[in-house]
Amino acid sequence: MLSSFFKLKELGTTVKTEIMAGITTFLTMVYIVIVNPIILHSAGVPFDTVFMATIIATVVGTLWMALLANYPIAIAPGMGLNAYFAFSVVGNNTNIDYRIAFGAVFVAGILFVILSLTPFREKLIESIPANLKHGITAGIGLFIAFIGMRLTGIIVAHPENLVGLGNLHSPTVLLALGGLAITLILMALNVNGALFFGMIITGAIAYFTEQLKFDGFVAAPNLPKELFIFGDPITAFGDVFQYGLYAVVFSFLLVTIFDTTGTMVGVAEQAGLMKGNKMTRARQALLADSVATTVGAAFGTSPTSAYIESSSGVAAGGRSGLTSVVVAILFIAAAFFAPLVSAISGLAAITAPTLIIVGSLMLGSLSKINWNELDEAFPAFLIILTMPLTSSIATGIALGFISYPILKIVKGKYKEVPFLVYLFAVLFFYQLAFLPH
Repeated sequence: MLSSFFKLKELGTTVKTEIMAGITTFLTMVYIVIVNPIILHSAGVPFDTVFMATIIATVVGTLWMALLANYPIAIAPGMGLNAYFAFSVVGNNTNIDYRIAFGAVFVAGILFVILSLTPFREKLIESIPANLKHGITAGIGLFIAFIGMRLTGIIVAHPENLVGLGNLHSPTVLLALGGLAITLILMALNVNGALFFGMIITGAIAYFTEQLKFDGFVAAPNLPKELFIFGDPITAFGDVFQYGLYAVVFSFLLVTIFDTTGTMVGVAEQAGLMKGNKMTRARQALLADSVATTVGAAFGTSPTSAYIESSSGVAAGGRSGLTSVVVAILFIAAAFFAPLVSAISGLAAITAPTLIIVGSLMLGSLSKINWNELDEAFPAFLIILTMPLTSSIATGIALGFISYPILKIVKGKYKEVPFLVYLFAVLFFYQLAFLPH
């Protein structure tokens, strides 16, 4: 039944492979249930409120992606978007508390759902030039590899060079490098589930070297006490007008559209699920994050996005929505195992090797870029370079979208540029030049 529903034979996968892939994706992204509440708590949101809202939004979006779109892509509150919410929207505005800001996220989510119900986002995916798509995939790969190295201290801040090599004698760095070596050996030996088993072995080493400690395993979840944290939908729309939050709604909408669209394209291409220049079942897939953003805002979390860590599950063999179902089930379980989840997600060295390896695999897209044509190569290069350096998928895409039509116009090839690329080049320029980001 599972095989036929998720079309496993057609996609060349098995139930066992999908389960392993789902566990791998979960372990690489479960940190969000701890990190997201920590970031939003700085804006005054109660930790327990965000913890449950994060899980609810993740489960809703990921199950939608699994059951209606059949993609191995997980949805969760986006990193970067939560920081923008906490520090720019709430932190820089003394007259706006987190409830009003969640109302603005809800409004952006409703607009997002409406856009996703139209052919607009599907047309957007189809209009992204092929070389930019390859650049997005490679840029995401470089970005997540950089995240893995930065979180474990392999790469650290440097006063002159911005980044530098960390302390190679640090226990965390040694654990991450050891886990990287173990996982690479398993992959070289063609061990099925190498990424997953690499994390298990690394976790065991961490436990026996006393780097991984548990302060309990099970805790009863604190269920939400109210359906709409901001009052009600009418209040949310009224607050946008009353407090002039148009720029905030626009920023959430624009960044989320491209954060998710870019990630979906990158992961779908990595999994071989792109049919030419199109994503099959694109509308159902694109609705997943817009619905999750709306639901998440109602319970108390910032906008959701397709997660780049989904690429780790794809690298482990995930090809269908069954991978996403496993991720959603494990996030439900996480609500009851908060102490255990906190301990594992608090030690980045366990999951970082997977992020670094997956990043290297995604850089295979570099070979597909037409490097012989400057007007095609440079925008792709700009995306690849700026995603890790700005820690933002959307910013990387923005700079690629702005530079692409400029170079085409200079080369006299302006007719080759789709209208939507021109449109978003203008919107991105406006957002980068005049709005907080």
